[in-house]
Amino acid sequence: MFFIDTLGTEGLGNRGYVCGGTDTALVVDPPRDIDRVLAAAAVRGVRIEYVAETHLHNDAVSGGLELARVTGARYLVPAEARVTFPRTPVADGDEVALEPDLTVRALATPGHTPHHTSYVLADGGHDVAVFTGGSLLIGGVGRPDLVEPALTERLARAQHASAHRLADALHDDVQVLPTHGFGSFCASSPPTDEAGTIGQERRNNEAFALGTDAFVSQLLAGLDDVPAYYARVGALNAAGPAPVDLTAPPVADADEVAARLAAGEWVVDVRSRTLFSEGHVSGSFNIEAEGRPATYLAWLIPDGKPVTLLAASPAQLAAVQRELVRVGIDRPVAAATGDPGSWIRTGEMLRLLPRADFAALAQARGRGEEPVVLDVRRDSERAGRHVEGSVHIPVHELQGRVADVPPGVVWVHCATGLRATIGASLLEATGRDVVTVDDDLEAAESAGLMVAG
Repeated sequence: MFFIDTLGTEGLGNRGYVCGGTDTALVVDPPRDIDRVLAAAAVRGVRIEYVAETHLHNDAVSGGLELARVTGARYLVPAEARVTFPRTPVADGDEVALEPDLTVRALATPGHTPHHTSYVLADGGHDVAVFTGGSLLIGGVGRPDLVEPALTERLARAQHASAHRLADALHDDVQVLPTHGFGSFCASSPPTDEAGTIGQERRNNEAFALGTDAFVSQLLAGLDDVPAYYARVGALNAAGPAPVDLTAPPVADADEVAARLAAGEWVVDVRSRTLFSEGHVSGSFNIEAEGRPATYLAWLIPDGKPVTLLAASPAQLAAVQRELVRVGIDRPVAAATGDPGSWIRTGEMLRLLPRADFAALAQARGRGEEPVVLDVRRDSERAGRHVEGSVHIPVHELQGRVADVPPGVVWVHCATGLRATIGASLLEATGRDVVTVDDDLEAAESAGLMVAG
């Protein structure tokens, strides 16, 4: 008998896995906050004997090194991965026994990275699951452009070959258990489902419907922006991440919040965009806790810039802090929770951020007004349809391109309102007058604002 438990990291769109038998377990691509892994093993009553990485990750800091240290497990890392810490190098065909009838073997599947390795779980000599990391995903494959631009086409071709190698080596009912592909920017396309098998992927994944050249052309044409922090995280994983400290940051009073803003540090309000709009500290940025705060904060913040967090509650603060360590933002320098009125000094006022919908924008134009409309979606989103007459600056480029925003009141929109509020708060902190269009993009079409890309 065997088990497989999934450890989802929703904010990053990733999954790790704990698999094993009666007494022992292997962990594949563990998250950095390893207390979750240890708790899962404790529930099963198993000892973690092996920790395995499918590849060196760019999108999230691995907990593998620390988990191996804490448990005494052997740390399996692809032999060709360039790392500076002790590990057990794994090559194609290597096999380890978890229990007498339960084995895991390595299968080289380059493409997402040159050294990428998948792991096949066999029970009683029968293959039951394959941990595919960033190789074969549900309905797609991992993107091949995160290592080095000069290698991208070569790795795209390797992705196609690796997908076919997995399908040729494994029978149709083997479970496909990828690390990426559930909202991760490491995926080349959105997932078509939450789970799959080799047989389902044969039928539904375009890696099997297209020849190599057509597959590569389509894959390369669909690649989107790479978050800036990926290079930093990749280097951190190669060097060996330090243990995490999830204890609460020092408490910041109103004077300290003001001093940190005056020093040019980042003060990030992680409350909902609705609460932020109703009153926030002038100069603070809004990246709400329910909207992938780790991805956007890590993408936007300059490397090494100190960050202070403002949250609605200690629980919200702790949740965001946990997400941030997964992308290498280890310790906020300070934090405050509760009533935002306590975050400002006597005599100061909280700022309000006007919110509107697309119907209000259409009405403003109908009155002869000429508001500046700023679209902060990514290039690929803009290519479909956009608001007529809008300026386009993706939110991750906005800080460096504030001068490109025309003068006047700026109405900022995205697809749902989340990134619009991020962008609006960034602009407001520079002294611009802004309105957040907190609305679904479909409403722009209903209001007669949309035109083809």
